[in-house]
Amino acid sequence: MNDVEGGWRAHPDAFDVHKKFLPVKPGRVVGIGAICDVMPQRLDGARCQSFSVSEFVTLEDGRRVILHEDRGFTIGWGSSGELGSGDIQGHETLESITRNVLNAVLPDDNECAESHPWSWLADLAQARGLNVTAEDLRGLAYEVILTDKVTDGLRPPEAR
Repeated sequence: MNDVEGGWRAHPDAFDVHKKFLPVKPGRVVGIGAICDVMPQRLDGARCQSFSVSEFVTLEDGRRVILHEDRGFTIGWGSSGELGSGDIQGHETLESITRNVLNAVLPDDNECAESHPWSWLADLAQARGLNVTAEDLRGLAYEVILTDKVTDGLRPPEAR
C-alpha cells in the first residue's frame, strides 16, 4: 500500500515512511496498540510540539513488533501563552494526548471502508513473518503507550 492509498497518508515529519522492517521470530499476536513519543523541538521558535506515533503488535512472549512509524500529530498554542519552548504542560492532559494518538491512526478521509486500518496492519504484520489476520487484530484491545518524554512534558516543572 502506498502512502495515499485507501485514505492513509504519512505524517509530514514522519521518520522514514518507506522503511522496510525485517522479519521477526514468529509468535502469537496477543495485543495491538500505538506508541507516542515527542519529536525534537523545532528551532524556529514555533509554539508547538510534534509527536510521532508508531503502531505495534504484542506477542505472547512480551515482544512488541513495530508495524509502522509514519503517523503523528502536532499541537500548537497561541502566541499570547506564557509557555516556554516545548512546554505543553497546562495545555494538554494524558487524556487529550491519548485522543490525539487515536485520531492519528485513523483514516485521513472517508475513502477507507474500515474504521481502523486492520487489513493494512495485518498485511504489515504478515510481512514481518507473523501469522495474523485483520479479524484477529480487530478482536484485540487497543493499547496506547505514551513515552516518558511525553508524560514528563505534561507534569509541572517542579514535579519533574
